[in-house]
Amino acid sequence: MAETLGMLCDKLTIVKLKQYHTEDAARQSSLDIQCKQLQAEIDEYILDAFTGKIPVGRMTFDANKVFKKEGNEVAAFSGSLGEVFSRLADVNCRLWHEQEKVYDFENVPVEEKNAVVKQLSLLNLERNQCIDKINVQFSESIQSISK
Repeated sequence: MAETLGMLCDKLTIVKLKQYHTEDAARQSSLDIQCKQLQAEIDEYILDAFTGKIPVGRMTFDANKVFKKEGNEVAAFSGSLGEVFSRLADVNCRLWHEQEKVYDFENVPVEEKNAVVKQLSLLNLERNQCIDKINVQFSESIQSISK
C-alpha cells in the first residue's frame, strides 16, 4: 500500500470540496462513488493497521518538503487526530479558494499576485504538515495499543 492514512484523509477532504462546489449531476454521481471508495479504503487501512497487516514503519511517509525556511514559516500546532483532520479539511478549503484566484490569475491585480502565490505555498506547507501529523499520531496510537 503506497498511501498513508493522512494521504487518504487529504483525498477525502478534496472530494468533499468537489462535491460541495459542483452542481453537475453526472460529476456528483462520480464524486459520490469516489467518496464511498475512499471511506472504504480508510476503513480498510485502519483495520489493516490494527491487525498488523501494515507494518508500523509504513504508516508514516513524511513529505520532506525542501524549501527555503526563512519567510515560509508555518505555525506549529497540536491536537488530537480528529483535530488535525479537521485542520486539514480547513486548510484544503482555504487552499481551494486561493487556487480559484490562480485560475483567473490575469484578473488578479498586479500588486496582489505575489501574495496569492505566497499564500498557496504556505497553505501547501500547512497541508503537508497536517498529513504528516495524522500519519505520526495514528502510527503512535497503533504502537501504544500493540504494547
